[in-house]
Amino acid sequence: MKNLSERIIEVLKNTKRIKTTDIQKALELYSKEEKGKLRDVLVRMGLITEKELISLLSMELEIPFLNLSKYKIKPELAQIIPEKVCRKHQLIPISKIGEKITLAMADPVNIVAIDDIMLLTNMKVECVIATEKDIEEALDRLFSNEMENITALAKAADASSGEEAELQDVVNADAGADEGPIVKIIDLLLRQAVKKRASDIHVEPQERDLRVRFRIDGQLHEEVVIPKKNQNAVLTRLKIISRMDITENRVPQDGRFKAKLANKEIDLRVSALPVYFGNKIVMRLLDKSSLNLGLETLGFLPHTLEAFRSCIAKPFGMLLITGPTGSGKSTTLYSVLSQLNTPDKNIITIEDPIEYQVKGITQIQTRPEVGLTFANGLRAIFRQSPDIVMVGEIRDSETADIAIKASLTGQLVLSTLHTNDAAGAITRLIDMKVEPFLIASSVLMVGAQRLCRRNCPSCREKVEIDATIFDKMGTPLERLEPDPTKRMFFKGKGCDKCNQTGYRGRMAILEALVVDDTIRDMIMRCVPAYEIKNYAMTKGMTTLREDAMIKFVHGETTAEEVIRVTSEDE
Repeated sequence: MKNLSERIIEVLKNTKRIKTTDIQKALELYSKEEKGKLRDVLVRMGLITEKELISLLSMELEIPFLNLSKYKIKPELAQIIPEKVCRKHQLIPISKIGEKITLAMADPVNIVAIDDIMLLTNMKVECVIATEKDIEEALDRLFSNEMENITALAKAADASSGEEAELQDVVNADAGADEGPIVKIIDLLLRQAVKKRASDIHVEPQERDLRVRFRIDGQLHEEVVIPKKNQNAVLTRLKIISRMDITENRVPQDGRFKAKLANKEIDLRVSALPVYFGNKIVMRLLDKSSLNLGLETLGFLPHTLEAFRSCIAKPFGMLLITGPTGSGKSTTLYSVLSQLNTPDKNIITIEDPIEYQVKGITQIQTRPEVGLTFANGLRAIFRQSPDIVMVGEIRDSETADIAIKASLTGQLVLSTLHTNDAAGAITRLIDMKVEPFLIASSVLMVGAQRLCRRNCPSCREKVEIDATIFDKMGTPLERLEPDPTKRMFFKGKGCDKCNQTGYRGRMAILEALVVDDTIRDMIMRCVPAYEIKNYAMTKGMTTLREDAMIKFVHGETTAEEVIRVTSEDE
């Protein structure tokens, strides 16, 4: 019997809903994901929506489609199938009549899952098809509020529990009921963080309690407060699974672990910092599946995307991404590496810290305490005959000099800098004592990047905008979008899906400065950054402010978000 991915390919080809070349591209990306799903790749590439795909499958398989978001499930059905089984197979019971149970399934051709439910319940099984997202949200409603569960578990837990937690390679956050309360608290926090799309989890000791906050779309939100008596047990559990020294509380420590969440593994990078009331722990959630989607999904404008593709197609030279911490620089570079990661290329990175662990790429973690700095590591890397090198960050003159000289001798070098705009990277390198002729000869493109929050698609509504706002921002509306019929202004009013913020998800805005012969001459003459920027604008470069404004005019974000993200570009 054909599996779901084979059925999806079959139905897409039969209906001609997606071009054959796009299907092939999706299959190539799918093959790079160790535990990914073809339907997720298709949706993330923007080729089709999840509901459209499910509707096509429903007709092909002759299985009814159910919109679970509008369906009320009786609470007593939660007693029939355990939550961990539902989440494992991505299904939910929606009705029981006599000895027959009806399941809503994301994969209704999964015979193993259907057999498991028949053995578990001793009932006949009928299926309907539903989206993964709707099933997850329905399971959350059926099995109660997880944050309330965390508070209840914390109050019931013994203050000393969790001290004997075992070291594991992968933490299973879809845990069973036989684990201790502290372990359950951590697992529930991780699952809730993934469900809410958090990029970071902050566990912060206070004078009278332990506060937990999630960073969602760049903003921190308080999620739960855990009683003070559980502080040591919670922090100890986190240190153990992160492979830290639990006896050391006086100095900062770093660690990492993997958590199995919703049938996929999430890498978590962990930092422990001694503070007045204990150790503050921050966990960064890293989802590798987002790296295989390609540059098209990051939100770049068409001409910016073309500049990127032209740059990374060259055999040697330097590509720089600039911006403050948290502006998505590493994600962009990893997305580039994922596209370039083929068996015929030797790709080596040197980072501090390693953000994502990518199969097929040689990655080096700097260790200054033993002499493995960026500069020393780079010298060793270039004796390994690399084709492409990524330097996590150019921090000093020595690293800059080695990286730039390497880009002139046959390697494509990718790196980041901390500057406000693209042209500022040129003067920053000159300040680092790099010779201007080396910069002019090596740098192919500089991209200044920020992350801008998207309007929530579930609660956004049309709004009227005063045209004078564009004059105040120095960007005429006619220049941003000449066609009045394509101008759309939206703003999210706030709903449960976006935590009442009106925003859901983020996109990149980029100022791409492509180095041409005129800019090379300006670099050689050490022309100020503002002159280089003004020239690039006359050649069609879109500034950070203009990029964000274009997305605002097309209804993707709000004026408030544009001003917040690009305030230094005024």
